Amino acid sequence: MCTWAMRCLLVDTGSQRILIDTGLGDKQDEKFRSHFYPHGEDTLIGSLAAHGYSPEDMTDVLITHMHFDHVGGAVKYDEKGVAVPTFPNATYWTNEYHLKWALDPNPREKASFLKENIQPLIDHKVLKMIDIQDDVAFNEHISIGFYYGHTGAMMVPTLHLPDGHKVWYTADLLPSSGHVGMPYVMSYDVMPLKTMEEKAALFEKVCQDNHYIFLEHDPKYSLIQVAKDEKNRVALSNYSSVDLIL
Repeated sequence: MCTWAMRCLLVDTGSQRILIDTGLGDKQDEKFRSHFYPHGEDTLIGSLAAHGYSPEDMTDVLITHMHFDHVGGAVKYDEKGVAVPTFPNATYWTNEYHLKWALDPNPREKASFLKENIQPLIDHKVLKMIDIQDDVAFNEHISIGFYYGHTGAMMVPTLHLPDGHKVWYTADLLPSSGHVGMPYVMSYDVMPLKTMEEKAALFEKVCQDNHYIFLEHDPKYSLIQVAKDEKNRVALSNYSSVDLIL
């Protein structure tokens, strides 16, 4: 058992309020939740409210992939018990390859792709597709890469900051600071060797100009930097445990 965070990121450009991932949500029953021991008082909606935002304020929701701990908060049950989008004014984004992967899952991932997290988004016609291209532009501030080691066509958004730095929201490609070492990948990855190749390619980009990595699951650190040591191995060089405000 590992202690994980489910850390989402809100990007407010002024004209768009883009939420990246949505955590577990609260609609799963106690039997389901008992397998994972969720704890603490933080919630996605509560965290948004603490920063002055409501669900209605969101214009877009980027779903890195549809495992329940990343998309569970995208859907809620209304007062009539009907599954509806949590963010009623938002467009939700995935890609066609991953959607097909999630709707017809392999036995290894089947328990993580829950229809109640996906089908309501389709039924309410709020789910749109992003074309799979290398570093496709989502808007002038965010580009998206596609990775296949953890699951099919997982999306990794990159934030382009005004000062020239970039922030990679690595989702489950690099879920925690403990995964910086090249051999360390998630046991749930469908293609661990592919993950290692993708990590190596990511590190080549991130080490240039000392860019940042945003960690979705690390229980302590939200933002890290990495660098190559004297043996040319990538290692943690800097970290932050405070709320990220860019």
